[in-house]
Parts: sequence; structure tokens; C-alpha cells
Amino acid sequence: MSSPFQREENNPPERVDDLMLRDDEIGHEESTRTASSVRDIASRIPESLSAIGRDISRTIEKAISAKDDYVVAVKISPEAQDKLEQLVQAGVFRSRAEAAGFLIDEGIKTQAPLFDRVRTKLAEIERLRAELRGLIISKPT
Repeated sequence: MSSPFQREENNPPERVDDLMLRDDEIGHEESTRTASSVRDIASRIPESLSAIGRDISRTIEKAISAKDDYVVAVKISPEAQDKLEQLVQAGVFRSRAEAAGFLIDEGIKTQAPLFDRVRTKLAEIERLRAELRGLIISKPT
């Protein structure tokens, strides 16, 4: 019988990660090769992160340096407001307006096929309006 003051000697089994192999399960040569591959991959991580950082930095600098021509008031969700605020707090943008402008520009680029269709439909609508105006103007009174 155990008392609350006695510890049970119940050692949990050793947890083995799927990526971990015991020394007795693999040969020395394979172990060395695996360790070398892991080191190679790990050594490339800083270079990859640096390249990603440069790309993000260039994109943001381009967005910030773009000349603002219009000011538009928009309603946004609380979630969008939080995301804009995070970008400002992180120092990515100087204001929520800059962050919103950047995100709007990026959204427009992403939706280019939609805007091509809208442009086509607007041209068609203008053609129909001109046709209607022509009917009204040419009709004898």
C-alpha cells in the first residue's frame, strides 16, 4: 500500500521521435551520412532566410515609396484592423494607411484576371449607353 508521501517508481517509457533513430538501429556510415545531410541543410537556412528577407524588404520599400494620389476612407473588420496594427507595430509600415494601401495594391495584382473581365464589361456597358443615346437623339420628336 502506498501513502501520499511515498513516490511510486513508475518511469515512463522513453519517448522516441519518428525522426530519431537509435545507434543500434543504424550503421555508423549511415549515421555519419545523415548527420552530414542535416548539417548541409542547416547551413543553408540563414542564406535562405536572408534572401526571403531581402525580397520582402524590396517589396515593402517599393510600396512605401509609391506616391499616394488618393485618400479613401474604408470600413474594415476588427481582424483586418488588428493585422494592420501588427504591421505598424512590427515597423514594417509607418502607418495603418500605408499598410492598407500596400495590401490593397497586392490584392489588385492578385485579382488581375477579375479586373480584366470588369474592364471588358465596362467597355461593353459604355458601348450600349452610347447606342441608347444615339437612339434617343436620332428619334424625331
